[in-house]
Amino acid sequence: MSLVNFAPLAATLEGLQRGQHSLSLYLEQACRRIDQVNPQLQAMLPEPGRLARLRAEAGVLREQHPDRANLPPLYGALVGVKDIFHVDGFVTRAGSQVPPELFAGPEAAVVKRLRAAGALVAGKTVTTEFAFMEPGPTVNPHNPAHTPGGSSSGSAAAVAAGLCTLALGTQTIGSVIRPAAYCGIVGFKPTLDRIPTAGLVYFSRTVDHVGLFTQDLPGMLLAAGALCEGWDDSIAAQSLPVLGVPDGPFMSQVDPAALAVFEEILLMLQVAGCTVKRVAALEDVATLNVAHRRLVFAEFAREHALAYAKHPEAYRPRTVEAIRTGQSVDDDELARLRQGPTTLRDHLTDLMAREEIDLWVCPAATGPAPTGLDYTGDPNMNLPWTHTGMPAITIPAGRAANGLPLGLQLIAPFGADEQLLAWTALVMDRMPEPVDADV
Repeated sequence: MSLVNFAPLAATLEGLQRGQHSLSLYLEQACRRIDQVNPQLQAMLPEPGRLARLRAEAGVLREQHPDRANLPPLYGALVGVKDIFHVDGFVTRAGSQVPPELFAGPEAAVVKRLRAAGALVAGKTVTTEFAFMEPGPTVNPHNPAHTPGGSSSGSAAAVAAGLCTLALGTQTIGSVIRPAAYCGIVGFKPTLDRIPTAGLVYFSRTVDHVGLFTQDLPGMLLAAGALCEGWDDSIAAQSLPVLGVPDGPFMSQVDPAALAVFEEILLMLQVAGCTVKRVAALEDVATLNVAHRRLVFAEFAREHALAYAKHPEAYRPRTVEAIRTGQSVDDDELARLRQGPTTLRDHLTDLMAREEIDLWVCPAATGPAPTGLDYTGDPNMNLPWTHTGMPAITIPAGRAANGLPLGLQLIAPFGADEQLLAWTALVMDRMPEPVDADV
């Protein structure tokens, strides 16, 4: 049974800001839906008194902004916050049984920005343990027999099910783009540090990104404008982007059926006026996949050195495996690994300029969401773009033979986040009707 529910951020904000919808009634309806759906979806952490808290916070918000003609950009938005961000009034458990006081800290900078923009925290969303591979209980809202992806599982599922209109996630390998694709929504991983990471439980300080989930691209534009450092609303796309497919071993990671849908979408985009170029790139992706994991595992092991020494029994098996791998990386190797992101970023940027392409384009995941909850899926289609810190977005693009969503991933040069979203809007305008796999 599908748990998906229509809840676009931009339209919801417009209704609240124009007074077409009562904020109090909206909060009541949202909390009622959480109470009805979350017991099956398991996307949001339980919170006794959620509605009473939100009513009180909404009252303060109204007092701060009495002039309806001058409301902040996210006024009334209900936001799910992945449970590795610190939020005042909430305990941060990071999906783990490790004592949370070991990771306590002040409220995350991005949460403060959300509040300043008029948003309300709907609650904490489920994460895999420490944003790695040990899953939580969240199910895919399109089909509860499948994973929603990881590690931002609760955030992606909550947005797709309409429990909130915006959610925060993080991406260290593929934890925003992949679950967004699996859940059939928009996921945006900005350029590294465009949204500050201060106030989260870090996995890898070198490559941890804060990312966003919405159902709609106009809503994503609003959220990015409010949360990304130095956002420039004046940047627009004057023409369709030239799309580059990174041909070679990277694309061979995609399941054949999902690749067939991707190729059909490319063909239809070309018919609609887009230019698509095949560019040999990421030829040594297997080595990159290993190097990236050794980098982030090494930093993870160092982040958890004290906690793991005190409470090794509290860590789950796959998390322990990551820590032990990270412990095998000495300081000299780690120093070399930390040089990798800049080197690859410069290479891909030069390649884009030489081949005269504006955006890379590829599937957002190797295929649809796998069956079961024990495995959160393969993040390798996202790994290079996380490694380099380049901005990436996924938009819904077709369905697999089992009816589950597939996503189209677009990647821009480092720092070109505004251009990426502007070009994505043009691409979406020319997207074909949903393309389904034949097999």
